[in-house]
Amino acid sequence: MPFGIAAFRIGVYALWPFGYTAVERRDAGAPSCIGNVLWLVLAGWWLALGHIVTGIALCVTVIGIPLGIANFKLIPVSLLPLGREIVRTDQPFTAAATTQRTGW
Repeated sequence: MPFGIAAFRIGVYALWPFGYTAVERRDAGAPSCIGNVLWLVLAGWWLALGHIVTGIALCVTVIGIPLGIANFKLIPVSLLPLGREIVRTDQPFTAAATTQRTGW
């Protein structure tokens, strides 16, 4: 189930990456680390490689540069998605601090 949630998180972030960023959750724990290793071996490496290739291909044209940069932003989330949270760009530290204080 955590892998499915991570896949949907990547999908939503890929659908509209502008104005959002990925931040690490400090309260993720050891199961998240173990899950990230499994994800990296089974799916993460190939997803990140695909984002690198498409990002380079999109940056060849002037119109594609913003989309290429968005592909490069997806690489860390594709490699290790567990223990990350997608937040608005103007609130990356506020959301992490709120999560730590309230547990939400």
